[in-house]
Amino acid sequence: MSVGRLVLSPTRTYAPVVKKMLDEMRPKIHGMVHCTGGAQTKVLHFVGDNCRVVKDNMFPIPPLFKIIQECSGTDWAEMYKVFNMGHRLEVYVAPEDAEKVIAISKSFSIDAQVVGRIEEGKKSLLIKSEYGEFEY
Repeated sequence: MSVGRLVLSPTRTYAPVVKKMLDEMRPKIHGMVHCTGGAQTKVLHFVGDNCRVVKDNMFPIPPLFKIIQECSGTDWAEMYKVFNMGHRLEVYVAPEDAEKVIAISKSFSIDAQVVGRIEEGKKSLLIKSEYGEFEY
């Protein structure tokens, strides 16, 4: 696939998935973040001062973002601040409710997984990826 096709490929809407999650789980959902306009660091606008977000099980980075990084020379820490890196929607629930979120997502043929957790600590974000560890 050409770079042009990658950039212009349609974005999948999560509206039906979110509707089903809210219909079935609303009281158990503590937050949702659509990772645009702040990318992976956007969550820091919504967590408390005593929340350390750890993302240590991210999805593989799609080829488009690898191409952007290679062609631009942008460091990976900045890439995670600017681009969603193929990781578009986060749903914050208790660990025991994660499998239900994953099942709902998969019922729409959208892959989902637990990508991290929130720990008590100074408000921050740690991303552990194949390209390094990045603290924000």
